[in-house]
Amino acid sequence: MKKLWHNGLIYTMEAEGETVEAVLTEGDRIIQTGAMEQLRELADEQIDLQGAVMYPGFVDSHIHLIMYGQKLQRLDLSKAESTQEMLALLQKRALTLQEGEWLFGEGWNENNFPDRRIPSIEELDAVYKGPIILSRICHHVYLCNTEALRKGGISIESENPPGGEVGRNSRGELSGLLYEQAKNPVYEAAQPRGEAFIKMLEQSLQLAIDDMLKRGIVGAHTEEMSYFGHYMNPLTAYKNVMNKKHFRVNLLRHHLVFEQMMQDSVTFDEPYVEPGAMKIFADGSLGGSTAALLEPYEDDPASFGMLIHTDEQIESYVKLAREYGEAIAVHLIGDAGVEQLLDAVEKYPVPVGKRDRFIHCCVLQDHLVARMKKLPIVLDLQPAFVTSDFPWVEKKLGKKRLPWAYAWKRLLDEGFMCAAGTDAPIEEVEPLKTIYAAVERKLPGQSHKGYGESEKLSRFEAVKMYTYGSAQAICKEHERGLIKDGYVADFTIFNRDLFEGSSNDMLKAKVDKTVVGGKVVYQNEEK
Repeated sequence: MKKLWHNGLIYTMEAEGETVEAVLTEGDRIIQTGAMEQLRELADEQIDLQGAVMYPGFVDSHIHLIMYGQKLQRLDLSKAESTQEMLALLQKRALTLQEGEWLFGEGWNENNFPDRRIPSIEELDAVYKGPIILSRICHHVYLCNTEALRKGGISIESENPPGGEVGRNSRGELSGLLYEQAKNPVYEAAQPRGEAFIKMLEQSLQLAIDDMLKRGIVGAHTEEMSYFGHYMNPLTAYKNVMNKKHFRVNLLRHHLVFEQMMQDSVTFDEPYVEPGAMKIFADGSLGGSTAALLEPYEDDPASFGMLIHTDEQIESYVKLAREYGEAIAVHLIGDAGVEQLLDAVEKYPVPVGKRDRFIHCCVLQDHLVARMKKLPIVLDLQPAFVTSDFPWVEKKLGKKRLPWAYAWKRLLDEGFMCAAGTDAPIEEVEPLKTIYAAVERKLPGQSHKGYGESEKLSRFEAVKMYTYGSAQAICKEHERGLIKDGYVADFTIFNRDLFEGSSNDMLKAKVDKTVVGGKVVYQNEEK
């Protein structure tokens, strides 16, 4: 059946300001765009947009989808503004739990506290005798009480694992903090087992996808094949849920499970469940002071952060991906991580027709950017990091590093392909807030001119990162990310034009419809 979408403003996103009058689709594809009169007689069905504004479907290029669904179910600590407020939230949640049940919390950020004091393990023990596991906003640091550490097999005698650190206080006692890979034993101990586990993963996925569809998001590039036991646990959950949902996921494959998945000749359910690149974490986060820097932290001259892998390990992972003809997608916050990766990628180039993905790229330098420009890469950026990390990040980096910190505009002007994501559950998944952060580089309601004013993007640039840029990240720009003949019929439809009025006006836009593969999968009934 051929459907004609018309009577609205339809942005192709191929060029700034370019629109078409009508779009004709058949099945999951756009077969023709053009004038209403030209296409009317070809249609079997007409869909009246009633003045709404249509864009290519928005895709979040970087998310942890199951974890985002879990966040929707867990205690949200992101709004806590003091140690005392955080403990009060935990105390209130503890009263609702059965004895011995795990208390999960998400998103604490000591940089929002006046004294920046993280609750002690003794304070957590006083709140609840059962196990407590609390992920920092960056998910690179966890805070646990004594019972959670015990269940994870972590004791005073425990040594730091490769790529991680067990936190201790000045007396050498356990502090409850677990950095990077040290968190894994406790995280695994908190997971249920068997069929109930997969059902739990499916429930989290369904919640996450329903939430994203109502925000106009048609797909996501996600990574969690190694976080829930055997990789078949999350993969099974994805396949089961996508049998019921119209939503596109590209599954990055962590280096710990990549080779096994390749050897097992794992099948995917394309085009809604697709295989992605090998995922590697090179370093940590600036908030947790685990991002790897070439020069020490300004506020801690003894610290350069933490490279998760040795040079030899990074090289071996890149080499392994190439042996299977695959690209890599690498978490890179600090410039030391970028330098380490460049050495490996230059030695083992990406296969022809694919692109490596450099994720985050928060701290760069001229000589690193010059090397990056010679490679077929796409940059996976998170504009909301600016509004989350400033102004405290200035104290960690110092003024000298700020010109190449969170430098989205400079990277676009240098000619890099750039995609937009949120890293949810790290940041809010709402695309309009992400676009606002890219354009204004401040939070709504703040009166200053923005952090790094010269790095502001236009709204067209920011929206294109969500559409065409996300397609480029998986080498699908020949069929996704534009409203164009032959492209997939994925549309995000708002009740107002995102390019008209002020940035604050843009935030008032409501999703009218979300369309995936020609099918309306969300419709706002509040008209």
